[in-house]
Amino acid sequence: MSDLYCVFGNPIEHSKSPLIHNEFAQQTHQALEYTAKLAPLDGFADAWLAFVEKGGRGANVTVPFKGEAYALCDTLSKRAQRAKAVNTLTVGGNGLIYGDNTDGVGLIRDLKYHHVTLAGKRVLVVGAGGAVQGILEPLLAEQPSEVMVVNRTPEKAQQLAEAFADLGELHSGGFKAAKGPFDLVINGSSASLNGDLPPLPGNLFADGAWAYDMMYGAEETVFLKWAGTHGAKRLDGLGMLVEQAAEAFFLWRNVRPDTTHVRQTLRRMLNAG
Repeated sequence: MSDLYCVFGNPIEHSKSPLIHNEFAQQTHQALEYTAKLAPLDGFADAWLAFVEKGGRGANVTVPFKGEAYALCDTLSKRAQRAKAVNTLTVGGNGLIYGDNTDGVGLIRDLKYHHVTLAGKRVLVVGAGGAVQGILEPLLAEQPSEVMVVNRTPEKAQQLAEAFADLGELHSGGFKAAKGPFDLVINGSSASLNGDLPPLPGNLFADGAWAYDMMYGAEETVFLKWAGTHGAKRLDGLGMLVEQAAEAFFLWRNVRPDTTHVRQTLRRMLNAG
């Protein structure tokens, strides 16, 4: 009998997680079934409990439920405690709920996959929401010379800078406070969802710099197109999606899948429209 896993979100119909995890399961010969589940905006906890009662062993959690997932856990990983958000739930053998956040490690592994060096580099992070909260600890662990967080509301960026200040050189401000050159600029804001570009200065990018958008799609985001006009090398968040899923799969099954084929498959699907 297959073990049951799923991804919860709202909306959820476009999620690539079932494809990714079922591919991982086939690759590693794991007997599991993974589906996507739409949870009501006011009913995530009930949806999770109903899934567990039907034998669910674990779940990924996407927007807008990562904060609610964090709140219902009995035990939290250190990285989930830092992020104050959970994207991976596991039902333990004792019935307790274990929460983790694999977003940050997904980002770092994707950057390393593309040979993007972080040690000693200046990094700019755009946005101060939950997506950014989940990546700051792993980012700072790579020992960049500086990480700066900028946001439309500077106070939110400052709160993040204060919360993670013990981990490394971290500064904050509004968009205009971003003073280049940076070696890596990460867009973790929601602007790309709406096709908007944060009002960033054009002199952000050092020679050979990378621009990374945590969103992805069939076409480059507005941010990446803009970064390209300023000479930056560009990456979208598709690899991060696959790598955070691989980490969740490892937490559940204690086997680490290879991500290369899944990356290639998803990219072909996107390019084919």
